[in-house]
Amino acid sequence: MQPEAKAKNQSLSSSSSLPEQEIISRGKKVPFMRKARPYIILSPAFLLTIGILIPFGMAIYYSFTNYSFKYSGYDFVGFENYIYMFKDSGFWHSVGVTLAYAGLATITQTIMGVGIALLLNRNNQLSRALRIVLIFPLVIAPVIATLVWQLMTNNSVGILSKWLRAIGINDFTWGADPSTALFTVLVIDAWVYTPFVILLVLAGLGSLPKAPFESAMIDGGSAWFTFKNLTLPMIMPMLLIAVLFRLMLSLQMFDIIFALTRGGPGDTLMTLPLTAYTEAFTYKELGFSLPYMLILYVFVYIMSHYMVKYWTHTQKRASGK
Repeated sequence: MQPEAKAKNQSLSSSSSLPEQEIISRGKKVPFMRKARPYIILSPAFLLTIGILIPFGMAIYYSFTNYSFKYSGYDFVGFENYIYMFKDSGFWHSVGVTLAYAGLATITQTIMGVGIALLLNRNNQLSRALRIVLIFPLVIAPVIATLVWQLMTNNSVGILSKWLRAIGINDFTWGADPSTALFTVLVIDAWVYTPFVILLVLAGLGSLPKAPFESAMIDGGSAWFTFKNLTLPMIMPMLLIAVLFRLMLSLQMFDIIFALTRGGPGDTLMTLPLTAYTEAFTYKELGFSLPYMLILYVFVYIMSHYMVKYWTHTQKRASGK
């Protein structure tokens, strides 16, 4: 091979291995679509962020006004709405109901979800059939599920009331009495959303390695020992995801309570979302209702922030880091 040709081939091979940035610097242009590709990929997230921030910013702005649906104009009132809200006993009652409902719903559904998932973690036809059945409550709108439960708990024609009378419990009041209203809503909420926890826990159980459990069985470890020291620590990251989602949604619960009792009887189930709705669309005071929702956002943010931090720590510990 001639020296000139050899030198030319070496030059071409070395230029082909050069980084893209150096090729660009030597005069070659990257096509427009290649440059725009990162921005095109990020554009849906950017538009979604704008769509979230605009209403959120407007809510913050109008919370400092006396905006009302009853009048055409409004004035800037500063922190007056917040001060009045913190002085109102109804606000603190709503906070208590919201936290109690969220805590009880999350704990109940987590315990039930883990227990049922452990029972269904079998490779047989019955378990596979029940897993399919568990999906049904998740595809039903919570409002529709609430209406179905209202029929089932009706004292005249409800099947649940007939079963209770058969065991000697007559005229159980369900959502019509302050002492049983919270219990009724929690039952409906558990029926609708516990399958979500079950499916997540089942997914976690299906991904566990078999070797540690086989070793524990050979060593004579009990079922409780295996669950406490092997199963629970390994599925904890997946379980925390379920707890996080259920806690966030329970703090924002509106549809089931509204469809069942509209916050009653009286103010028994007046959570923060229902109180905000009542102030805005019953009393037409939008400016006064918005602080309730912003305080709820603060609760959700704080709890989710610490839950995510704990989930990250648990995931690292489960992976042995």
